[in-house]
Amino acid sequence: MPLLYVTDLAYPARGRRYCDEDILLTSRLREHFPLALCHPLDAEGMMADFDAVIVRNSGPVLHYQEAYDSFRAAALAAGTRVYNPLTGRGDMAGKQYLLDLTAAGHPVIPTIDDPADLALLPSAPSYAVKPKQGADSIGLTFTPHPAGPAGEHLIQPRIDFAYEVSFYFVDDAFQYALHAPDPARRWELEPYEATAADLDFARGFIEWNTLSHGIQRVDACRAPSGELLLVELEDLNPYLSLDLVPPATRDAFITALTESLHSFLTV
Repeated sequence: MPLLYVTDLAYPARGRRYCDEDILLTSRLREHFPLALCHPLDAEGMMADFDAVIVRNSGPVLHYQEAYDSFRAAALAAGTRVYNPLTGRGDMAGKQYLLDLTAAGHPVIPTIDDPADLALLPSAPSYAVKPKQGADSIGLTFTPHPAGPAGEHLIQPRIDFAYEVSFYFVDDAFQYALHAPDPARRWELEPYEATAADLDFARGFIEWNTLSHGIQRVDACRAPSGELLLVELEDLNPYLSLDLVPPATRDAFITALTESLHSFLTV
């Protein structure tokens, strides 16, 4: 079954090389599937000739929002298989989930979208403010006095966290974890030995998202109290940092991805 693999090999990601990761993945997936690469702006026009579209390191859709929205609508209308499936409730659907999870009492960095609701957040000397439709820290600012119209920005207390950690899943199966020991260097990652409690935390959000297939990355921070808090649930095109994991872990991930795709294509 031929796959259309969507990537932007020239996207200048800060601290990451998207192209290397996608060259690796496509070289391995080609052993199992007929496969062609295309830029995200070409996906809608090409997808009819393939059995499925796999969206990978295509950069934040914020940079081509109109084209992505058109691709998404066309794929849904035609019943085109898209991996990850377009039913994701995390970043794929925008940032509303951070507000919803906050309201439901999940372990997430407390989030509001109206400065008038500031009293609902833990008191902090500074707050992170970022566009509600933002991505990749674009437009992120810090201020002691958030202001502006309701509904346009996410507002969170600026947390003096110990480190960030990411948990990587294929379908509902945990693959590996990486963490950034220095909070100021987000993409200088090292392998992380996840505890049972860590995995319970991460799996809770995988279960909440209810995707039957796909690659997901659960990003969290270790709060001063010691608990993990969700930063982001990336379910659209999460970068995997495969160059930073041991070869055996990398091979196991690619095997899991291949098996997931086979299963997805036969549903």
